[in-house]
Amino acid sequence: MAYSIEKRSIPGYMMYINGGLAGMLGTCIVQPLDLVKTRMQISATTGEYKSSFDCLLKVFKNEGILALYNGLSAGLMRQATYTTARMGFYQMEIDSYRKNFNAPPTVLASMGMGILAGAFGAMFGNPAEVALIRMMSDNRLPPEERRNYKGVVNAFVRIVKDEGVTTLWKGCMPTVGRAMIVNMVQLASYSQLKAAFSSYFSGLPLHIAAAMMSGLLTTIASMPLDMAKTRIQQQKTAEYKGTMDVLMKVSKHEGVAALWKGFTPYLCRLGPHTVFAFIFLEQLTKAYKHFVLGDDSESNI
Repeated sequence: MAYSIEKRSIPGYMMYINGGLAGMLGTCIVQPLDLVKTRMQISATTGEYKSSFDCLLKVFKNEGILALYNGLSAGLMRQATYTTARMGFYQMEIDSYRKNFNAPPTVLASMGMGILAGAFGAMFGNPAEVALIRMMSDNRLPPEERRNYKGVVNAFVRIVKDEGVTTLWKGCMPTVGRAMIVNMVQLASYSQLKAAFSSYFSGLPLHIAAAMMSGLLTTIASMPLDMAKTRIQQQKTAEYKGTMDVLMKVSKHEGVAALWKGFTPYLCRLGPHTVFAFIFLEQLTKAYKHFVLGDDSESNI
């Protein structure tokens, strides 16, 4: 008598763990570019930096090479919360879709799942996002106005003590809005591009090609909302009332092109981070399936 062996799948908790680890490894590589992007967005009205390269040089010259990693602890905390939640949630959505419909997700289904994953992750990651923005921009403030957080935990404690716990979710709406768009484009496009390119590539080249295109599309779509999020979280006075207020005021006083201020470092940060995060995720998933499940098939991401 022949017995069929049921194919084991990756446990839900491992999808979250792999997603978080992939994001954290990617952040360690691109943190300096994230700092440049944030500085460029905050200093748009002062003209402090002429270009992304000028910003990089000034930070290196005036603050030292270690300053390029200001906010790394908050960045890793953000990945441990936001990316763990969104990547894990998205993988579980795809797994559920395949089991229920016995087919890969359609474009619209992938976009919808990306939106839900982004909103879910952003709610968890906003406190770390606030700490990250403040820590990366602190050195450009006058000495008497600097917060001088010692690390992400110190930032959390002082924010709650001095400004109240709700401040940890300051700028939450633009963060969630940005995350919904980012993940709608990033996760959905990666899944669809990976399927489209599979006729021409396989393995690592396939993952790199799909991730590079996904990173470019995501950068173009999410840049204005990222700029709005950064300005709201950094402000000390009630200069902006919300996301639309930021977009309207910036367009009026600085020009529409200012909505994409810092595009180059943002692309250089989001593009490589997208590539590295997806590559790490694919490899972590592949390793778990091979060594734990004894399965050498391609991942379903």
